[in-house]
Amino acid sequence: MSFTGMPFLLSRKCVRSLYVTPTLAILFLKRIGDMNMRLISICPSNTELVAYLGLTDQLVGVDDFSDWPLAVKDLPQLGPDLSINMDALEALQPDLVLASLSVPGMEKNIEALQARNIPHIVFNANSLEEIAQDLHSLGKACRVEDRAKIISEEYLQYIERLRSVAQTILKKPTLYWEWWPNPIFTPGKINWLTEISAIAGGQNLFQDVELASVQTDWADVVRRNPDYIMMAWVGVAFERIQPAILLKRPNAQELQAVQMKQLHVMEEWLYCRPSPRLIEGALKLAQILHPKEYGHLKLPSFLDS
Repeated sequence: MSFTGMPFLLSRKCVRSLYVTPTLAILFLKRIGDMNMRLISICPSNTELVAYLGLTDQLVGVDDFSDWPLAVKDLPQLGPDLSINMDALEALQPDLVLASLSVPGMEKNIEALQARNIPHIVFNANSLEEIAQDLHSLGKACRVEDRAKIISEEYLQYIERLRSVAQTILKKPTLYWEWWPNPIFTPGKINWLTEISAIAGGQNLFQDVELASVQTDWADVVRRNPDYIMMAWVGVAFERIQPAILLKRPNAQELQAVQMKQLHVMEEWLYCRPSPRLIEGALKLAQILHPKEYGHLKLPSFLDS
């Protein structure tokens, strides 16, 4: 996480934006933390972090793609997460903007926030552990440390429950995750979906590639011949993901996953956003792959409520 903002809440016109360490950022925010903050989230995963910390009522604006919890749809929408309307954002006079680098292209939002001296935190989690760290960081910034500690501990404990079941499974199928169809993007080793695959009793087909996101081609997917295909196109509505596009590709019908009818359209919001909702997706995936072994598990209370 990085933070850019004004020391001790000096006027935006008084100082330039400064990069400071997370620890100093929390000190600078203590004065804000004594009152309700005007928060803006410009990424769906950040909006979900806010919700899990019980701070939804402090949001005054969100990006167009933030859709959970449902109450945020009534807030001012500031444009797509890759093209935020900074004039509209600044007009809402936020105390803190929750930005992200989870998708290539979001850098320009950070640059615009810096140029306008608008206080902001930047989250960029690539692992399940880093999501827990983001909960802690946001909790400290908004003075709800205790709540953040409770949620992050319950989140991490549930990951361990899933992992303990996965360790008992001998045959772990390979999973091809399709994040984008043209050009083809899929998660690599340094990504939460490699972890999600593992704790669900599977293996990410591209876990050998030391990247968070891998641009590849269909011939490589065919060569690797996955046991399952999981389609979760980033930013695309569930009902608009089209398996027919994939099935028309060369040699698609020869794949193990297709022959065994193990192609699934998965919810983007459960697999493509770095928030605690990923473990809801992990349980769903686990019960697809190994229904007997994971059938007894229920969602943790903070997700189920």
